[in-house]
Amino acid sequence: MNNKPGYLTHDGLEKLRAELDQLVNVRRAEVAARIHDAKEHGDLAENAEYEDAKNEQAFVEGRIQTLESLIRNAVLIDENHSSDHVQIGSTVVVTSSDGTETFHIVGSAEADPGSGRISNESPVGRALLGHRVGDRVVVHVPSGDFTYQIEKIG
Repeated sequence: MNNKPGYLTHDGLEKLRAELDQLVNVRRAEVAARIHDAKEHGDLAENAEYEDAKNEQAFVEGRIQTLESLIRNAVLIDENHSSDHVQIGSTVVVTSSDGTETFHIVGSAEADPGSGRISNESPVGRALLGHRVGDRVVVHVPSGDFTYQIEKIG
């Protein structure tokens, strides 16, 4: 199992705990009931409902293991961090040739690039870490290089 620390906000950790609770206390029982009902229909070799329920059980159990590992290895992001340089938990306003963008640097488990939440492990997140307001940062991505100017750190 993966023992790598995962950076999470307090809210992110609570969401993972809620999802784990839902899977363990609700979904696991629902899937077990589906398997039991499917077994009642006879021959398991040609029982699509049974096969589907077993596949869902494997998914649920895999997700439970993943969540347990994420929670066990969670490192909470300090929400009262310094704003003199970019770090995990920072909200960074940058400008580039494409205009102004705002990124919130989070751990990979909470990343959602569409809403501006980028992972500290992503090319942009990794490049911004440690820089200060006024710094120009070149980000190397598969589609080419981007240059960002850091305007504000919060």
